[in-house]
Amino acid sequence: MTFTSALLLLALSSTPAAPSASATKPGAPAEKKFEFEKHYLVLLKRAPNAPKTEPAALQKLQEEHLAHLTRMGESGKMVLAGPFDEQDDVGMRGACIYRTETKQEARQLAEQDPMVKAGRLQVEVLAWYTEKGYLAFPKAPPADAPKPTGK
Repeated sequence: MTFTSALLLLALSSTPAAPSASATKPGAPAEKKFEFEKHYLVLLKRAPNAPKTEPAALQKLQEEHLAHLTRMGESGKMVLAGPFDEQDDVGMRGACIYRTETKQEARQLAEQDPMVKAGRLQVEVLAWYTEKGYLAFPKAPPADAPKPTGK
């Protein structure tokens, strides 16, 4: 047997055959289809050249930061957020999971954070896929919920 024919035989033997109609038993459960859901993971990182801020101003900025995160959560665009602790890279400050149509929308919303605008935090946005149905956000409004009118 030549090397080429051995490779061909190996390829043919390891390629799964399509099931024939006679191989499927009537009433047998359908094969599970693997599906993904996409969210955007926003990492909040300390800016390398963050400006010095007086304690009172920093406290006000922190309050505005938390208010921004609350608004994002109430809008349904962000479904989870929280700070990091005990991390090896102390520049990594926290993360948010956004449920938006695009990466650009998640970035735009995250960059409206007063801490980002003030130059104290930077955002890094990654598309994050998980198996459909594994993540639930019981405190977040559903993605298709009507948006608040502001009244």
